[in-house]
Formats: sequence, C-alpha cells, structure tokens
Amino acid sequence: MKVVLFGASGMVGQGVLRACLEEPAVTEVIAVVRRPLGKSAPKLREVQHHDFSDLTPIAAELSGADACFHCLGVSSAGRSREEYEKITYTWTLEAARVVSAGNAHLTFVYVSGEGTDSTERGRVFWARVKGRTENALLAMDMHAYAFRPGWIQPVHGETSATRWYRLLYRLTSWLYPLLRRLAPRYVTSTEHIGRAMIAVARLDGAGPRVLRSDQITRLGV
Repeated sequence: MKVVLFGASGMVGQGVLRACLEEPAVTEVIAVVRRPLGKSAPKLREVQHHDFSDLTPIAAELSGADACFHCLGVSSAGRSREEYEKITYTWTLEAARVVSAGNAHLTFVYVSGEGTDSTERGRVFWARVKGRTENALLAMDMHAYAFRPGWIQPVHGETSATRWYRLLYRLTSWLYPLLRRLAPRYVTSTEHIGRAMIAVARLDGAGPRVLRSDQITRLGV
C-alpha cells in the first residue's frame, strides 16, 4: 500500500506516520511537508512543497497512491476567517483533487472533528467550514472518509505544534483513562487514529463514511 500523508509534523500526523511505518502492508509513505521532518525510515520519502493551494508541481510524485491520509489542520483561534478557510477547505480539496486524479479507487481520509456541522448552516464558523470540506470530499469520485475525533490522546510522545495545546495535554493527560471509561464516544488516541486509517484503506469504500471517536477506536484496536 502506497500512502500519501499530509500533516506529518502535527500531533495526529505523527501518530499516523508511526502507524504507517510499523504496518507491513504499507510499502511506501510519501510525506508532503513544508520543512524537513528530521527523521528517516526505509519506507519514508519526503516531498517538500510550500504552496499547498497548488500541488500541481508535485502531482507526478503523488500519483499512484492507494490512500491519502490528510491530517493537516489548525485551530481557528487567532486566525482570520480567510486563513482558516484556506487551510481547512482549500488546501484539503487541492490535496484530494491532485492525489485522486485518474484514481477512483483512492481512499482519502480527512481528519475533521467532533462538532462538525454537515448542514453548513450552524452558528459556529469552524464547524461550518469543516462540514463544507467533508461534504465536498464525500461528493468526489474516490473513497472518502471523515474522521471526527473529540479528545485525542497522544500515546507515543507525539506533540502538538500549538503551544497552548501542549500545555493542555501536559496538565490533563492523567484524565485519559477516566475519559475512556466514562465518555468513550468522544475519546480516542493518536495510535488508534493511525491504525484506523490503515483499516479503512482496506474497505474499498465500504462502511460508514463519517466516523466518530468510538468507531475510530474500534477500528484501530
């Protein structure tokens, strides 16, 4: 299985990359990055590119993939609506357009989030944008899935690029075992997300297309 990975430097992407490198069925991982990851592995190849609004210059390097795992995302806090929409919607749709070109059997997994608004009409801006992104992906000629995790626990040293997220996880990591028992519908881990992505890539478009934390965890066990 050849996998294209966006967002490999983020907390979720780090977990997904780890799962891919450990999975024997994954033969190659192409990480699309803006700067080097600082790690090497026999199956890993980095493709550096700076304009994620236009991936045409690297399209040839991304062709022939079996799956694309899109873990690239940001918080809406402190960002303009235009910037958030560009990163969340425009960049994601551009990745799907380029990687799926001529490849209707591609599995594309998008990391969305709990609270995403599929109606695109709610009051919360970020939820509408994620809903619009999900809807556009699900309408494309490929096997698209949207993961909607709630609380994501890093379990193998993955770290968020956002400073206040890192602090939050440091202060609340002790809650994870309790949350898993009391609210499993809203809790998963970086490890489960990575394994679940590989699992849905084997489904050939079957099963539910929008998965929440408990479904992700079951697939990723």
